[in-house]
Amino acid sequence: MRPRLPQWSGTLAAKAAAFITVMCCALAALLGVLVHVQVTNQTVGQARDQALQRLTQATERYEAGDSLKRGAGVDPPGLPPSLRNLAVGGERGTVVADFAGRPTMWAAGPADGDRALAVAVDYSQQARTIAGLDRAILWSSGLAIGATLLVGAFAVTRVTRRLHTTALVARRISAGDLDARVNDPRTDPRTNPRTGPRKKAPARPQDEVAAVAAALDSMASSLQGKLLAEQRFTADVAHELRTPLTGLHAAAELLPPGRPTELVRDRVAALRTLTEDLLEISRLDTGRELLELDTEQLGPLAERAVRGAGSDTEVRVVRDVAVETDRRRLERVLGNLVANAHKHGRGPVVLTVDGPVVTVRDHGDGFPEYLVAHGPQRFRTEGGARGHGLGLTIALGQAEVLGARLEFANAPDGGAVATLTLAAEEER
Repeated sequence: MRPRLPQWSGTLAAKAAAFITVMCCALAALLGVLVHVQVTNQTVGQARDQALQRLTQATERYEAGDSLKRGAGVDPPGLPPSLRNLAVGGERGTVVADFAGRPTMWAAGPADGDRALAVAVDYSQQARTIAGLDRAILWSSGLAIGATLLVGAFAVTRVTRRLHTTALVARRISAGDLDARVNDPRTDPRTNPRTGPRKKAPARPQDEVAAVAAALDSMASSLQGKLLAEQRFTADVAHELRTPLTGLHAAAELLPPGRPTELVRDRVAALRTLTEDLLEISRLDTGRELLELDTEQLGPLAERAVRGAGSDTEVRVVRDVAVETDRRRLERVLGNLVANAHKHGRGPVVLTVDGPVVTVRDHGDGFPEYLVAHGPQRFRTEGGARGHGLGLTIALGQAEVLGARLEFANAPDGGAVATLTLAAEEER
């Protein structure tokens, strides 16, 4: 199995920091090796030339029969065997080896017979120079990597912060806050979708993050405009239908009794209900609903909501609590949930009060998958179900006004379950 990486390793900042570190280390290593090789070759070459020059002088003194200076001799102790074999074979050469605890540059050449004439030159200073150079390379590389990492992390963090802000605004828009905007400072102010044109503001260079932010702001503005137009259209249609439907309802009441009259009255009542639902949705869409809060006992309130729905629903009060709520809106939410359970599910329908949690369950086929995943959608039903899909939409909107949480799920053994969670004041 592949090892599981920590969550922070997937962030852009961590990846950028790792990339910068690797590249800096590789560059520092490459430059360090090049400098080390160049300086080492130069130092070793100078020491080799010096040793060969002393070997030439020693050879001249040896051939002239003069005594050799200190550091020169025939088959001296400590002479590396490989260099001696090379000299005995008639070649001249050099090699660096430790002698008497110090690095020494040896140079050797052929002497008479099977012997080698060699000189030893102290190589300690050159070795310290190379070692000091290596330490300087390591320290400077570490400092350069640290400084580059800090600067790179600062630059990447600024970019990731802007990306995080853009993602946060996108989540706010998806949650319904259509007024949310990024307003990235690098967005061209002359084309800002929210602030509009500004003639004298200088345009800053726009990068890719600013382009994404500007596109998101433009999309949000366009989406907001379309939704507002749709809301206005819905409200206008509902208002325009209200007056003729009132007259139609009054005219239907004057019709003589009979089956055709019942059908007309039923359809007029359905149209009036649909119009009132559309008006309520338009009011919820504006977000200007005012609460009339009061302290209510949840158990008796749920029983009144069930009686108001006019359906055969069992009410179970496991634990009653007092809640501060708008009684009319809460009864509307519970009534819609119960009505939906009877209309689209099968009995028995049970409403359970357990503290601040109210559940409404039926024993039908359950909620559609789209509703469980994304919530109710107006004017959408599945499986040939009757209705306009507005009851649950209104229940969800009124629950949001109350500050409650309404969730939809399907029971493991079948049936739809709607769960409403309120804020409780005290238990009884």
